[in-house]
Amino acid sequence: MPTTRLLKRIRRTRARAQHHRGTTPQIDELIARLGELDDEIENLAVTRKVLLAPPPTTPEPTGPPPAPSASPACQQILDAFADAAGLMRADDLCERLDLALTPKNIESTRHKLKRLVNLGMLAEPEPGLFTQRRP
Repeated sequence: MPTTRLLKRIRRTRARAQHHRGTTPQIDELIARLGELDDEIENLAVTRKVLLAPPPTTPEPTGPPPAPSASPACQQILDAFADAAGLMRADDLCERLDLALTPKNIESTRHKLKRLVNLGMLAEPEPGLFTQRRP
């Protein structure tokens, strides 16, 4: 009879459904793990996008150079460069400023020169050679 076959099929289908319901914790674990992997993929994609983005560009200064430093020593250095004919090294500047040619004075002067380069008040066309910045 067709109803008997239908009842057997219903029982088999219920048994299979019950079997699969018994494996629900595994399915739940897999779904949770898939969610974690999806989050990781999204994070990696964002990281890749950030790493491949071009670095921000800083516009070139178009206005006049910044005002001279308030430090009297820096002003003396700028005045010495205004009177100079060309490039100078830290020891040349020490001589021009009548400072003793000791390592301490030369390093201190070099540090001030580097600071003035960073401020855009002097230029360093070659390492250790400094000149007045030209517009």
